[in-house]
Amino acid sequence: MIASRGATMAVDWEQRVDFARLRSDRLQKARTALQRSELAAVLLFDQNNIRYVTSTHIGEWARDKSARCVLLPRDGDPVLWDFGSAAAHHQRYAPWLPSSSWRAGVTSMRGAMPAATGAPDVFAGHVHEELRELGLLDGPLGIDLTDMETLLSMQRRGLQMADAAPVMQEARKIKTEDEIALLDQAAGIVDAVYDQIYRSLRPGVREHQIVADAQRLLFELGSEHVEAINAVSGDRCNPHPHVFSDRLLRPGDQAFFDIIHSFMGYRTCYYRTFSVGSANRRQLEAYRRCREWLDLAIDLVRPGVTTDQIAAVWPSAQELGFPNEEACFGLQFGHGLGVGLYEAPMISRLHSFDDPVEIEEGMVFALETYCPASDGRSAARIEEEVVVRADGPEIITRFPAEELLVAGRQYVRGADLLDRAEDAAEVVG
Repeated sequence: MIASRGATMAVDWEQRVDFARLRSDRLQKARTALQRSELAAVLLFDQNNIRYVTSTHIGEWARDKSARCVLLPRDGDPVLWDFGSAAAHHQRYAPWLPSSSWRAGVTSMRGAMPAATGAPDVFAGHVHEELRELGLLDGPLGIDLTDMETLLSMQRRGLQMADAAPVMQEARKIKTEDEIALLDQAAGIVDAVYDQIYRSLRPGVREHQIVADAQRLLFELGSEHVEAINAVSGDRCNPHPHVFSDRLLRPGDQAFFDIIHSFMGYRTCYYRTFSVGSANRRQLEAYRRCREWLDLAIDLVRPGVTTDQIAAVWPSAQELGFPNEEACFGLQFGHGLGVGLYEAPMISRLHSFDDPVEIEEGMVFALETYCPASDGRSAARIEEEVVVRADGPEIITRFPAEELLVAGRQYVRGADLLDRAEDAAEVVG
């Protein structure tokens, strides 16, 4: 049992996250999923998969470069080809795999090293040789993602290519208690950021200023990667643009935010909605409906329920004013959460009725809903991260969201002032 999810410092007097166990469990889950498949091995370029299998990373700059990859065979240790001296660093500081697992290698780096340089064919030769020594050349090699230059170099070596994504999604689907503890800590960091945002929402503040302040606090509290912060206010709320701008906040604006960051490799996807100074009836009604749709979904979360049952409680695309489910995909949405932002299960009205998936204990996913207001410009957006437990859902996103929070309530209606005056008179009397 993990005694304290909110603690990040290792101590001798309390069991906290056990990183040795985390490394071992993740590698074993990946091996088991691979052995249950038809693949001989997987070659992983996705940084999330590399970290899951090897428990290494060399900074977020590597995420979009395909400059490192790991070969995981059905049996035997993984082999990571890393960027230059990073391999030597792993040999010294990553003793959980033999030093032979860490090797320098040069990929095509998304075509920046084309075939004319010889680098892609040299690298494909390394992979071919590893598979030959393991007796795995006759089976398919799964790849999760890569560039065309690398794919073509593998084919020139005669390797049979297949999709590695189903293997890794299966491995990552059920979270261990160590993983859940890290997901919980990642969400706890965002709790604090939302408290800061709530206190800073005032007329004259710009969306990008809120994003800048949020990023600073995220890193101060231990975030290692901020993937995105959506900051959407006023007439930008409807339709949802999924990005921030330099828009100036004004009294009466509705504003929603999504904070996507990573703590020890584990992500958040965490929306909250506020109003600035005051909220009108249409905004309050949109928020109430948005929360109701979310709560109906959360109430269904337990082992044995299928994802189509959750999708069924959400409004259709036509009810939201869209022509079809593809046009409003992601507005009423669920997605697994772990080292990746999108993991199994995915839940939507677009696909879940045709491809329902059974919910299992230990899954962690985010559920998010959106409701446009009848004023044509405002909208509510709320999201909770949920751990599937045997006795029901555990919500790990804790910043208050049961009702619409209004920031900077110095702007009050005359009727409110009258009510306060009457209350004060009663107290005096």
